[in-house]
Amino acid sequence: MRVNELVFRRGWRGAVVLLAGLLGAAALPAAPAVAVHGAVPGDFNGDGYRDAVLPAPGANVAGKERAGAVVVLYGAKTGLSATRRALITQNTAGVPDTAEAGDGFGSATATADLNRDGYADLVVGAPFESTAKGAEAGSVTVLWGSRSGLTTGTDLPASATAGMDPYHYGADLAATRGASAARSEVLVASWGGAVRFTGPFTRTGGYGASAVAADSSWGDSVALGDFDGDGSPEHVNVTYGQGGETGGFVFVDPEDQDHVGLPSRLTHGNGHIAATGDVNGDGYDDLVVGDPDEPEVAGVDGASGGRVLVWRGSAAGIAPDAVPEQITQDTAGVPDASEKGDVFGGALTVADLNRDGLADLVIGAPRESVGTKAQAGQVTVVPGRRTGVLGTGSYAFTQDTAGVPDASEAGDGFGTTVAVGDVNRDARPELFVSASGENESTGAVWTFPGFTTGPTAARSRVFTAPSVGLTQQNSVLLGGYGLGWVI
Repeated sequence: MRVNELVFRRGWRGAVVLLAGLLGAAALPAAPAVAVHGAVPGDFNGDGYRDAVLPAPGANVAGKERAGAVVVLYGAKTGLSATRRALITQNTAGVPDTAEAGDGFGSATATADLNRDGYADLVVGAPFESTAKGAEAGSVTVLWGSRSGLTTGTDLPASATAGMDPYHYGADLAATRGASAARSEVLVASWGGAVRFTGPFTRTGGYGASAVAADSSWGDSVALGDFDGDGSPEHVNVTYGQGGETGGFVFVDPEDQDHVGLPSRLTHGNGHIAATGDVNGDGYDDLVVGDPDEPEVAGVDGASGGRVLVWRGSAAGIAPDAVPEQITQDTAGVPDASEKGDVFGGALTVADLNRDGLADLVIGAPRESVGTKAQAGQVTVVPGRRTGVLGTGSYAFTQDTAGVPDASEAGDGFGTTVAVGDVNRDARPELFVSASGENESTGAVWTFPGFTTGPTAARSRVFTAPSVGLTQQNSVLLGGYGLGWVI
């Protein structure tokens, strides 16, 4: 059994002690690298092509183990090249702080032109950073885009929000450029409470205001989506797992409290990761939540093998008691079948892949067995539909799909994270898929070119850690670790 097989089979926390004995303590993170979401590509240097973001939260920096890094691959008409890249760490000139062991810089990332200067900015979480607030309090840095790329950065400090006790601040991130400078927003997940920053943002670190969500909305995953079509995004917060349920509570606008002073949560469903997009093309964003864990009581909560839940937006938004549509691998039209431990819904993004005006669901199942290869991983695309239930026309990719480089191996975890973005300006967005367990957990990221009907395996490419200049022998986690630390 290879090391990466063991990590995925037993979970990071369960395997860490045994692996330390096998490999030596220096080979392992002291804590799992949180990376719920990864940034979509953004044009950081203003050349008209969006640039891909490949986080590497387990990367060693100047001898500091697991300090973390972010690799930017610059977009071009010919697509991405490993030679056109930038490596950014907390030791990079212009970036606040200093690389320290275990920081996990790059564990979560988000992209938006926050200061509306025409250059995309990159928001980076380091949720294991120790600060004056305490051990593993966490930090969040904004790297500002410019003609020269991401050359300067400032912090979004947890200290800006009174009354919050940060812990793993920066565990997840969401960001959007608003219709005006004041309406740009950044959401930061923290186990001490989710934090919302609003504009105007400035390159010197200024912002308009900050607010902490209600105490019970401890942040594990965050997202932004305009569910009621009023032009302003609602704020989604998914808490860490709750006892007796497969996932955490799901809150919409947790800053708004009910009659007893608690935020109103969606009562039918839970999960670990959220994404938003207009799945049925009615002009309202829909909320999509991945709930990959096995149910504690069959038939009462969750679904064996994992599930994805979809709440529809409307002029009235999403009611707290709304019943979501459920998608599993047993749903009609969805490839494969639900099997215990697949963690379908373990990675998630929502984007219009075929330009039909409908957002599609991209769902990772990083512990899906492929043939006899346990936990090799699979990614499923569920197309959006104007009417009817979702599932028809779904398709899937694995490393064994014809045209995909490499091959499925036990423990690879293909589908650990997923992202979508057009990097060659052909109006056909590329699909990005990571596999954190690949090559002794150094990780890898595949790019699937966009086509008229969606991403295609033909001419797909893979970027490994060594190919982008990260030569350590294990635990780089190129592409991030996704939900691997909680599922």
